[in-house]
Amino acid sequence: MTDISVVIPLYNEEESLPELHEWIKRVMDENHFTYEIIFVSDGSRDRSWDIIEELAHQNPCVHGIKFRRNHGKSPALYHGFARAQGEVVITMDADLQDSPDEIPELYRMITEEGYDLVSGYKQKRYDPLSKTLPTKLFNATARRVSGIKNLHDFNCGLKAYRKDVVKNIEVYGEMHRYIPYLAKNAGFDKIGEKVVHHQARKYGKTKFGLNRFVNGYLDLLSLWFLSSFGKQPMHVFGFIGTLMFLVGFIAVIVVGALKLWALTHGHHYILVTQSPYFYIALTMMLLGTQLFVAGFLGEMISRNSSERNKYQVEKEI
Repeated sequence: MTDISVVIPLYNEEESLPELHEWIKRVMDENHFTYEIIFVSDGSRDRSWDIIEELAHQNPCVHGIKFRRNHGKSPALYHGFARAQGEVVITMDADLQDSPDEIPELYRMITEEGYDLVSGYKQKRYDPLSKTLPTKLFNATARRVSGIKNLHDFNCGLKAYRKDVVKNIEVYGEMHRYIPYLAKNAGFDKIGEKVVHHQARKYGKTKFGLNRFVNGYLDLLSLWFLSSFGKQPMHVFGFIGTLMFLVGFIAVIVVGALKLWALTHGHHYILVTQSPYFYIALTMMLLGTQLFVAGFLGEMISRNSSERNKYQVEKEI
């Protein structure tokens, strides 16, 4: 039985991999853990995969998954979770900003304190202000929407999971930011947090741009909607449809009443098609309803697509 699986998604991190491997190995050996390290190369264009192959040759506990092209962090975690065999699964970034020295305490919190998931909290960060300020705003919104009030850093790469958690959630698209929310929706609601050490990046530069915050809010909205209304769509669409129909119906009544009043009093009245209420009725009763329903159907199709988590894996070790 394997105590710990360490899943590490990476993209062009050739400089940091040997040092990260030695650091993890030292921590595991000092604590007498049985372990495996699963490196997932997300379409790296440098020598990252060559180094992973070298590390696997030196250490039988090292495994690797290589994507033919860049798919993103969520697909990398999805495949890493599917491969993991450890009773506790640890995720961390490959850039040496996450400290493997945190692993023993994270493992203890899962195995002894009974947490389903423990998320790292980088209380003191070494990121630029342009990254930390949007992160604070993003996390505040995520706490409110998800209802997980005790987490300060949803997107921290350093997390620990009970094995059952990673085998019962599906990480797709860019949902890696919301794994605690996914776990909660799957029934794993004992979620804890640990303050972890954050280090300045030693090699290379960050692979993430500011657009991830915009995408993050869109993903959060999608996840909130699906968790709230995904199995009961009429609770929202029925309300919206009824409201729009009533507004349109009132507009039709106004048009008809004005026309009738004009005819009964001998006044000339404009054509119905010249009344703005006519177009309000059409817009509210047809276009709005179709747009909302089309958005919902599109999301349902995406979630149930058989191709959503099909990625081109070139090699495995």
